[in-house]
Amino acid sequence: MGLIGAAKRLIMAKDFNVDSDKSNEGVPCDSVDVSLKEFLIPDYVLSRDAEFEKQSHVPACPVIVFVNSKSGGQLGGELLVSYQTLLNKNQVFDLKEKAPDKVLHQLFLNLEKLKHEGDSLASEIQKKLRIIVAGGDGTAGWILGVISDLNLTPPPPVATVPLGTGNNLPFAFGWGKKNPGTDFESVKMFLNQVKDAKEMKVDSWHVLMRMKVPRESGKSGDCDPIAPLELPHSLHAVHRISQPDALEEEGYHTFRGGFWNYFSMGMDAQVSYGFHTERKLHPEKFKNQAANQSAYAKLTCSQGWFWASLSHPSSWNIAQLSKVSIMKKPGQWEVLPIPPTIRSIICLNLPSFSGGLNPWGIPSRRRTRVKDWTPPYVDDGFLEIVGFRNAWHGAVLYAPSGHGTRLAQARGIRFEFHKGAADHTFMRMDGEPWKQPLPKKEDTVTIEISRFGQVSMLASGNYPAKSVNDPLTPRTPRDGDDSDEESVEEVSEERKKFGAASSFQLPEDFHISQVS
Repeated sequence: MGLIGAAKRLIMAKDFNVDSDKSNEGVPCDSVDVSLKEFLIPDYVLSRDAEFEKQSHVPACPVIVFVNSKSGGQLGGELLVSYQTLLNKNQVFDLKEKAPDKVLHQLFLNLEKLKHEGDSLASEIQKKLRIIVAGGDGTAGWILGVISDLNLTPPPPVATVPLGTGNNLPFAFGWGKKNPGTDFESVKMFLNQVKDAKEMKVDSWHVLMRMKVPRESGKSGDCDPIAPLELPHSLHAVHRISQPDALEEEGYHTFRGGFWNYFSMGMDAQVSYGFHTERKLHPEKFKNQAANQSAYAKLTCSQGWFWASLSHPSSWNIAQLSKVSIMKKPGQWEVLPIPPTIRSIICLNLPSFSGGLNPWGIPSRRRTRVKDWTPPYVDDGFLEIVGFRNAWHGAVLYAPSGHGTRLAQARGIRFEFHKGAADHTFMRMDGEPWKQPLPKKEDTVTIEISRFGQVSMLASGNYPAKSVNDPLTPRTPRDGDDSDEESVEEVSEERKKFGAASSFQLPEDFHISQVS
């Protein structure tokens, strides 16, 4: 950051009564601005090896902070320094250095031991704990998956700092979509917002994929993603651990993962894949949010999606690629007719896609009644399923009442791919795209999406996400926009976890910059 950056930090440290010479050792409560005491966690709670110090003050909003230091160009690194200086550095973690599953597992283990020993402070910290995640949607999804897998009690709610390109999760809950300030004043302001934020439940969606993989492409007994597949880190191979599986004996593998915002397939995922591939090859070209968004727009133009009917074969249309079924009632599947011109399909849980746009929009009262739709809530157990014909169709989202082709609301969706004209397609989950191979022989690729519990998010300010359980936030359809538009199941063993913790046993050559 240079001499100027260092000088600024020294001046700001004085403004906040922080001893800059000891900033790397964490900040004791009596040496900081009084309000920062409300967020601090003492060392002995964070580590059993730390010396016990009796604390009289109970923080109102103890936080654990995870920062993707490679997100947002240099902003991630600057934000990491600011949080570590203002708080106890041992409660702020660089995801490049520390895996979140290990951090949270150890923390909750310490808290349970201290509670058993009669420590009332540990009990209060566990009740009030909040998580801050600074990074893109992929980073936030990683943390949410770990919280789901570890079954933390109570599960700490999560606030997201927008450091990525799309920042759909932060926008949906009122944290904005522009990169935040990294100076001390901005960080302190964000901390106070976290303290005052409202907790909301959000549906979690489980993805289960079955596909045939050449036996020679993976090691025996290995459950990591199998080369040469380019699957995202949130979707990984698992062994079937339930009843005997005939498909597995035929060479089929099971992959699973999860999402909270969206799953998409088609042209939007292809553009995203091109962007991530280019960023991986030339990271020096993607140093800030503005440059990233500009590169994204250029890719959309260069790949021909504005003139899709001329530039791309009809075999890329969703109806030609896959048979799509939806579940409107638990256990009851029905085929979903897809208009023949649809080239992209989005399964949306939150009203935020492609940088804060809402593909579902707000249907008229008449259409809602005729289609038997409900308002799109984030915790009602339904996905909103939307289709797009081309990039021009997607551009209408920038209009006040713009929306895609509303296809359905469903409790689950299933894609079945058989041998066809295309040998691959593109998919994306919460900002992570991949190139999905399709069957070349008489095989089948099946992807099934179903609801899997809920997580807790923190919402601040004026946010578009709406809860079915909050009487203050219900959103009813309004007139206008009347244009034409085309029982509890038994949970099997392979669906009992997202697997986020095990999926992030990262390979040695992995760089955190690969996660948005």
